[in-house]
Amino acid sequence: MYYKNISYTLSHIFVVLFMYLFVAHRYSRLKTAAICIASFLAITIPNILKLNIFPDNRLCYFLVTIYQIALTQLTGLFISVKRDSKALFVGLSASNYVIAGSIMAAIVHIFTGNLILCTACCILTHIIILYILYIKIHDIWIDYQKKEMMGSWWMLCLIPVFFYCGFSSLTFFPFTIDDHPENIPGVVLFIIAMFASHVIVLRYVSSESQRTEIYWQNALYESYIKGLENQYYLVEQSEKNLRILRHDMRHYSGLIDSLLEQGEYHEIKQVTEHINKVTDENKVTRYCSNLIANTMLSSMMERASSLGIEVQRDIIISREIPVDSYEFAIVVANLLDNAIDCVKDLVEKRKILDIKIRCGQDHLLIHIKNAYENEILFDPETGLPKSRKGKNHGFGMQSIQAFSDKVGGTLGCYCENDMFHMMLFAKF
Repeated sequence: MYYKNISYTLSHIFVVLFMYLFVAHRYSRLKTAAICIASFLAITIPNILKLNIFPDNRLCYFLVTIYQIALTQLTGLFISVKRDSKALFVGLSASNYVIAGSIMAAIVHIFTGNLILCTACCILTHIIILYILYIKIHDIWIDYQKKEMMGSWWMLCLIPVFFYCGFSSLTFFPFTIDDHPENIPGVVLFIIAMFASHVIVLRYVSSESQRTEIYWQNALYESYIKGLENQYYLVEQSEKNLRILRHDMRHYSGLIDSLLEQGEYHEIKQVTEHINKVTDENKVTRYCSNLIANTMLSSMMERASSLGIEVQRDIIISREIPVDSYEFAIVVANLLDNAIDCVKDLVEKRKILDIKIRCGQDHLLIHIKNAYENEILFDPETGLPKSRKGKNHGFGMQSIQAFSDKVGGTLGCYCENDMFHMMLFAKF
């Protein structure tokens, strides 16, 4: 009984410590630590009921265990910054890793019967597992929990759930491994299978993350190259037309002199208006000082113009900005792309976009306003617009959310007077 109390207490210590280390914190370290300690006490104290007061009562054991499992997982969700399926996956995995350490200690106890040795083995196994996991996957876990584009992990949560149920049925309930030591080989293989499956899952998630990042990076470069091509074409055409105008200027000059001699001032005014018009038509529009953002804006403005969309713009972007210019440009492109798709099929008078962008050294503000016709679907988790095209779409909004999180910004939207507003603000 002494061994069981010590073993369960050590398991609770390490499962709470695991969640403290591997869950992205919502609160400060001190407050999170206080919550974890309070949770540890609330989880550990009921052990007195199932191990000391009612040691042979299976119903008591079952109910107390369910309570402890629920409180453990709720603790992980409560301290998590996102409180989503990723945090739940971490909590469930923590229970599996800890139960593996307890099983190894129980096996030592069966073969040696030495309480001091099995307790030392229990502590050592927990420390080794926690240390290896912290060195190998801590940063990866934390990074994945903060990424919006990783999607939901509810299905992946079934993996640690089934492993936990398997461990429990083989080693603790309804019969313990002490009663059936012949289960030890199967339990050891089960532990190996658990670690192997988690490695496979982690590699799969890492591969998907890299694939998504590569996709958006390629999309960014493709848009950037198209923007450069468009600018090059416009500059080339402007230079050609201005060379023609420069060649014809002597003829215009002679025409103006002749009209002056004749006193045809009205005709002279028409000639100068024509010259100004040709000059204005061949002026390359510059939307902002930042080269990357200007290239992307040129590409998007050309698309809007080709669809007959009027763009009312108020754009000030510094040459040097405190965020990655490529990431910023793709965010602007995604926001404009969504707005263009929303208005391109509307009647002519409603094909209007209102864009305000400010990006300097101290803050970033993007406010895009457009009309809409169909009801806008919102994601219940994020409160942001949701794609109607199915599960393989909507990555643009996830990319925008990821950028907002990275720069510590606030992303929101609302509908007012038949207009949809999308805003992103960050203070640097």
